[in-house]
Amino acid sequence: MIIIMKPDATKEQIGLVAEKLKKHGFGVHLSPGAERTVIGAIGDKSAIQLESIQMMPGVSEIVPIRKPYKLVSREFQKADTIVELAGGVRIGAGQKIAVMAGPCSVEGEREFMEAAEAVKQAGANVLRGGAFKPRTSPYAFQGLGEQGLKFMAKARERTGLPFVTEVMDTRDVELVAKYADMLQIGARNMANFNLLKEVGKTKKPILLKRGPGSTIQEWLMSAEYVLSEGNKQVVLCERGIRTFETATRNTLDLNAVPVVKKLTHLPIIVDPSHGTGEWDLVPAMARAGLAAGADGLMIEVHPRPDEAMSDGAQSLKPDTFQKLMAELKAVAAAVGRRL
Repeated sequence: MIIIMKPDATKEQIGLVAEKLKKHGFGVHLSPGAERTVIGAIGDKSAIQLESIQMMPGVSEIVPIRKPYKLVSREFQKADTIVELAGGVRIGAGQKIAVMAGPCSVEGEREFMEAAEAVKQAGANVLRGGAFKPRTSPYAFQGLGEQGLKFMAKARERTGLPFVTEVMDTRDVELVAKYADMLQIGARNMANFNLLKEVGKTKKPILLKRGPGSTIQEWLMSAEYVLSEGNKQVVLCERGIRTFETATRNTLDLNAVPVVKKLTHLPIIVDPSHGTGEWDLVPAMARAGLAAGADGLMIEVHPRPDEAMSDGAQSLKPDTFQKLMAELKAVAAAVGRRL
């Protein structure tokens, strides 16, 4: 449930309400607004008489949250969340479109630096790359680990762009957070609840990818795990779901963009690279993602895709990416955004 305080409620009155809720076993989350403060109370409502809360000084009304996810719901927070990264990058409704670009894996310093400079020149504002790579085969390239993180940090120094990279294990969260500007939870780990709770304890922005077999509600429940630990800086990423269709790697569910916008205040971006698995389909789905209302895109770019150690088939070459960025400017303008 949420407790909506009166516009003139004092800090002391808000604190007393929060303290009483905590005494009855509720998890309490404050959401200060421009006009009034909203208190989110997560717990068993039968543990307290709601009338006793309603009668407290400063309380305006109590509203039940009907969705199973509470903190991420529009019922809890009407205003859109804006997630901020280093370098002045802001992701969310009304903001400049975020474009995260780079190779699937960090394969070496020279290779990553070449890709980073190419996407920077084309207009991307966030670097992407994998230092720890979850692969279907245990024999495939698994990433460079901390050395890869160091290469990305060096590319950030040279280009000025913040970077996002995936963390796969609770034991690696502290290490990855030491280097990265944004922590990615990959599709395979969307339901790794221990990992979600661990990144929720950090102060780093989180990119949460949708699992290939997950419903939107399950996806939002995973985001709830992160927010319940105190980290409100979460960006959702639609990257395709598994269906009966075999013509593409996944089926990019663009319906998810407006649905998510209706259900939650969190920003959402689209990953057309994993959504299709084929580089020549990526531009069309990138344009469609922005037209659907996405707050950003994640696109794989590699200087020499035929030599890539992972996902070369879905990676754009720098010249193709530069052409796409020019096309995306027109689409962004058409929906009232900018690139």
